[in-house]
Amino acid sequence: VQLVESGGGLVRPGGSLTLSCRGSGFTFSRYDMRWYRQVPEKGRELVASITSPSSHTDYADSVKGRFINSRNKEARTINLQMNLLKPEDTAVYYCNAQWLANNYWGQGTQVTVSS
Repeated sequence: VQLVESGGGLVRPGGSLTLSCRGSGFTFSRYDMRWYRQVPEKGRELVASITSPSSHTDYADSVKGRFINSRNKEARTINLQMNLLKPEDTAVYYCNAQWLANNYWGQGTQVTVSS
C-alpha cells in the first residue's frame, strides 16, 4: 500500500498550489480520502475530506472557500487545489485513506507560504 503526495513548495501569500495524492496497492474507489496538515508541536488538523462513493466534500472552517478537494478514481488520485494561501497555511500536508478499519497515510509534503 502506498500513498504518495506531490505538489508542495514555497508560495507567496495570496498564491495558489495544487497538491496531489496517488494511491496504490488498495481498492482506491472504496476509500474515503482526507487531507490533514501539521505544524511543529501541534497535532494533525483535518483540512479536507472526500467520501466514497458519493464524493461528498467537507472542509475545515479555516480553508472553506479557498481550498477545493477532488478525486479522480480512474487515476487513483485526489487533488487539493489551494487558493488565496495565507502564512498560517504553512504546514506539512498529509494524504489519508480510510475504509472500515483500514487507515493509510502518505509521507507528507511541505507547503510554505511566505513572502
